[in-house]
Formats: sequence, structure tokens, C-alpha cells
Amino acid sequence: MLYPKNKLQEIAVSIDLIIAEISKFEHKYQQQIDNVHPNYTKSAKNLVHYLALRSFNIDALQKRIDEIGLPNSPEFKGSILYRILSFKTIINSLLKIDSSDDKKIFLTNKEAKKILIENFVAIFGKVKRKRKTAIMVTQPLDAAKDKQFAKSLLELGMDCARINCAHDDEIIWDKIINNIKANRNSCKIMMDLGGPKLRTGKMKPGHKVIHIKPKRNDLGKVIAPAKIWIAPYGTQPKKGEEADAFIPINKKWLQKTQKGSYIAFKDSRGKKRKIHIDRKENNGRWGTCKKSAFITAGTLLNVFFKKKSASEKHIADKLLPLEEIIFLTKGDLLRLDKEPILGEPAVYSQEGNITEIAHISCTLPKVFNMVNEKELIYFDDGKIEGTIKEVQSEYLIIEITETKSKGGKLKADKGINLPKSKLNFDELTDKDKKDLKFVVKNADVVNFSFINNKQDVENLLNELKKLNAKIGIILKIETQEAYKNLPSIILKAMENYPVGVMIARGDLAIETGWENFAVIQEEILQLCEAAHLPDIWATQVLENLAKKGIPTRAEITDAAMAQRAECVMLNKGQYIKKAVKILDKILCKMQQVQKKKETLLPKLKFNEAL
Repeated sequence: MLYPKNKLQEIAVSIDLIIAEISKFEHKYQQQIDNVHPNYTKSAKNLVHYLALRSFNIDALQKRIDEIGLPNSPEFKGSILYRILSFKTIINSLLKIDSSDDKKIFLTNKEAKKILIENFVAIFGKVKRKRKTAIMVTQPLDAAKDKQFAKSLLELGMDCARINCAHDDEIIWDKIINNIKANRNSCKIMMDLGGPKLRTGKMKPGHKVIHIKPKRNDLGKVIAPAKIWIAPYGTQPKKGEEADAFIPINKKWLQKTQKGSYIAFKDSRGKKRKIHIDRKENNGRWGTCKKSAFITAGTLLNVFFKKKSASEKHIADKLLPLEEIIFLTKGDLLRLDKEPILGEPAVYSQEGNITEIAHISCTLPKVFNMVNEKELIYFDDGKIEGTIKEVQSEYLIIEITETKSKGGKLKADKGINLPKSKLNFDELTDKDKKDLKFVVKNADVVNFSFINNKQDVENLLNELKKLNAKIGIILKIETQEAYKNLPSIILKAMENYPVGVMIARGDLAIETGWENFAVIQEEILQLCEAAHLPDIWATQVLENLAKKGIPTRAEITDAAMAQRAECVMLNKGQYIKKAVKILDKILCKMQQVQKKKETLLPKLKFNEAL
């Protein structure tokens, strides 16, 4: 016999146990299944079937199947019961057992795929191109100012637009939406509720100084002069132009300057420096400086218009204070204040000893009642790691345990993560409730941030009922608690239609641990497939490309793997148009060789000679 009978019998027993467990799970969660939207009844059942399947060690069963060489596996997420019953039929046929009396109702593979497509279209709309994966683009402020911006993104491949309510205001949001709808009315609008933001508070203003820094190589040699924008206070250079420094200057004498003029001065250290005027641009001028310099309020500027034939003296004025920064290295202590005390770096004595440790406040004082000593704390997307050493009523003392070798920079308005702490916030803040009134009138989907459990989803559903709103919901999974409670969160959200899931990889990676995140991301993708919910691959996709214009090799691979999700989200950046264009090409190429997790095998095209 090709397949050993004893091995087949072992597999048959395992399959019967799984089928029995599926029935138990379906009975156990029948109330939640009954509560979902009618469009999700079959999907909710399949999700429960998947949870029943995963309550077993399927790896062991797959190993037995592989050992005897069977070309099949009972693990399939889109239609769990159908696949298992099909596999049972194969095993029974090999064992010569009649299984025709099995009359269980199941969802077929074809039906499951159809449901997922319908749910995809309900959230993201129809993709206008041949691509099967949607592209979502976070809208920058430029999208409100420039009608052509939205048109360009849509032409390059944007399928839906994301607006974050944590930034800007209703006037800006309205302009962004109008500019998009004017170009393509069918483009779906997604709006994020800000949620309870746990971030660092404001810093004490630093010195009023302009630091001019030419570009240097690793050996400290200047490889390019500093590019300086010289213009009346508040005048910005044209879009796309970036300056290394901005010097606010009196408009009257600035108009006298031209290419070839220059500014000579002594900086705050007494160093002689010179800025050459290279070109004019409306009311401003572009200049270059080959050496480092510090300009403070009151610095005397000698302006030479045509070589040395004519000159005027002016004083630098209206300088903005530099943003203060706290430099932290491993072993340093940091005080996190409950009250909104302006942050300051550490204070040192003349001997170099710390007389007062660095301190900064946080934006959610209630967190002080939810943390304990020895718990982990992260700042600025995990760039600075620490341990809570001391918990007081008005502050926390944190010992820095990991940061960059040369020290980490902590500024105002940087994210704080407490992955091991039991945080319990009211997920809908007063601002969220206010913003939600705008969202339900102007958007197609609300992106729900910082969910932790099904109660948070119920709070949102209740708020939507009060507003008599019918709108799609995208669940942003960005905390460890949200991941642990994801099945119950999904079942509760399924009371609404439509629903999607965003894998918010930035916070989620920090919350769950770098070493765990890859597996957790995979589990979320599988749960979504079982529930027939479209998922979004989000955070730092082609980020280097969007911000700097050149992609890294790693992020190209990441973008290619993102094709396994139904949608990929891009964040804003100076080169966002280029990022959309390249992502569109990557996704189109990838769908030729991969369909979600399934590997496709088109004809290979290599040189025939071996």
C-alpha cells in the first residue's frame, strides 16, 4: 500500500477531533455569530472554525501528512470546514471508508473568495488598474493647497486617501477631500481618529540661534556648502526646495542684492564667515556658506552688493529659538513629569557632575496610575529604551537601557510606549467624538486607533448609532492587548459593515517586541483571511523612498511582501509621487508570482544554454 494504513488512521483520528472541536466552538460563540451583520454570518463562522483548528498543534498533523507523501493539507483559512471535510473524504477513500453520510453545511473555496472580494470593494472601492492590491496614501498639507497634487497621485496609482485627524483641522480636511473628489469622486476617503496620544510634552525653548552646517563626509571634510534661504520673515521658498538654514532679513535691502552679492559677518564665536548670494527667487535669495557658523540675534551683517563698491550693515532679527533637545545615553536617568513642566536637558556642575537630571512631561497624566517599577518604556518609535526605576505621584524616574552608541535625542511630541503596563484608556477622547461628526459626513471609512478590546469597539459602534451613521470601520491594531484580543475585537466589529484591519506596524512592533513581531504580523494576516476581512500593510512602506527619493533594498522586499495584504499604505513624504509609482509597479509584478501566500508558477524566462 502506497500510504501506510496505520498512518492514515492516525490522520483520520486527528481530523475527527478537529471537526468535533469546530462544532464545540461554533456552539460556544453562537451568540456572537448571530449578532454580526448579515453579510458577515458565513465569515464569522469561518473565523470561529479557524480558531478551533488553531487550538490544535496543526504542525504535528502537517508533519504526519508530509511523511507519507500526501499532496494535500487540511489547513486552509478561507473555507476551513470545506477543506477539512474534503481532506477527510480523501483519507476515508484511501481507508475504503464510506463518508457519504456527512451532511455538514460548509462554505466552498469559491464562495469564500467571492466574499473577500465583495468586502474588499466595500472598503476600498474598485481598483482602477490591473492591480489587485489597493494603494492607500496619507495626505500631506500640500493636498489641501494644490488640486493638481491629488490628480497626480490618482493617475500614478492611489486608490484611496487617508487623512489623519491628529493633524490639521476641519478646514484643511475639507479642502483635501474636495480636491480628491474633484478628480475622482469614487476615490474612498479614510479618516483616522487620533485616539489617546501618549507623547512627550513641550520642551523649554533653546537659544535664539541659526546654526549653519555645511555637509561633511565621514572624515569631517566639507563636501558641499550649506544651502541658505535668505528672505523676509515668514517667506517660504518654492515647493520642493529645501534649505539647510533660514535667515530672516529686511525686505528693503534684500531687494538690492543679486547674484554675486555676499554677506560678511563674525559669528557668535568670533569666527569670520561669508555667505555668497547665488540666485534670486521672488522676494528671497539663495546663498551658500562653506564653513560652519552660528548667527544669534544682534549679529552684525555686512552686505556687499557689487563686490566692495557698495555695502550696508544690518542686524539679524526675529530669530526663532532652537528646539531644545535632551541627549540620552545608556545608564542616564530621566524624570518623566506628570504636570506639563517644560522639558530641559540635564544640568552639570563645573566639574562635569550632574546636578539635576534631564526631565520632560507626558501628554497623558493618567498613565502614572497604570505603571509599575521595572516595567519597560520606549520613546520615539523605540529609538530610546528605558526601565521605570521609581514611581512617584508626580513623576517617574527612568533609567535608559538602550539607545544609539553616540546617544539618543529626545524631543517634544515624541511617542511613548509602555508595552508591559496594563493601560486602560477611554479610547474615544472628546476630540475624537468631535472629529467623528465631521468624519461620518465626509468620509467613507473611519480608522479606529489604539483599540485594546471589544469594549472599545462597542464604544465606537454606540457613538456611530448616536450619529445615525453608516460608515466603514478599519481596526488599527497597534497594541499588544489588541493583538491578544483580536478575534473578539473582529467579531464585535462585524456588527458593522464593512470592516477592515490595519496592521499598524510601527507601534505594534514596539509593543509586542522586535523578536516577536514577524510572527504576530503573520498571525494577523491569517486571522483576517479566515474572517474574509481585507487587511492593510501599514507603516514605513517605502519610507526612505518617500522621504529621501531613494529606496533601500530591504524596503523594496518589504513592499513586495505587502502584496499578500489587500491594501498597502504609504505615509507622506517629499517624494510620495515617486513612491506611489514604484509601489504600483512592484505590486503588479508580484501578483504574477504570488497570490496572497500562494506561490504561482508562470513560465520561467531564462537563457536556454546551461
